[in-house]
This record gives sequence, C-alpha cells and structure tokens, in this order.
Amino acid sequence: MARKLRTVRGRCTYSRRKQIVEPVFGRIKAVRGFRLFLLRGLENVPARWDLICLTHNFLKLFRSDLALQLV
Repeated sequence: MARKLRTVRGRCTYSRRKQIVEPVFGRIKAVRGFRLFLLRGLENVPARWDLICLTHNFLKLFRSDLALQLV
C-alpha cells in the first residue's frame, strides 16, 4: 500500500474510497449499530452479512422517492 500511495494514480484511486464504498460501511456500523457478528462460523457469518445488507437496501428504498411514488 505504501508503494501505491507514492504514485499520483495510487493516491487518486485511494482518495475515491470515501466516495465509493466507505460511507456504506460507516452507516452500517455507526447508524445501525452493527459492529460484530453474533453468530460464529463460516456458514453463519455470510448469511448474517447478507441480512444486514438486505435491510440496509430496503431502508434506502423505503426512504427514497420511488417508495413514495408507489404508494
């Protein structure tokens, strides 16, 4: 990572993380309060993460203008 950040292209790519992915994880952790998995095991963790992502996306749809138009 240090080698990548020495280049202009690497710094530009790394700076875009705030705009692309990081806010979603920040909202899930801070707003929704999801900080750790209560279930253990390689089978249970992906199922739990899928549920968290699904509810996150449902909430986004519910709060969007599209949901208001459908009602």
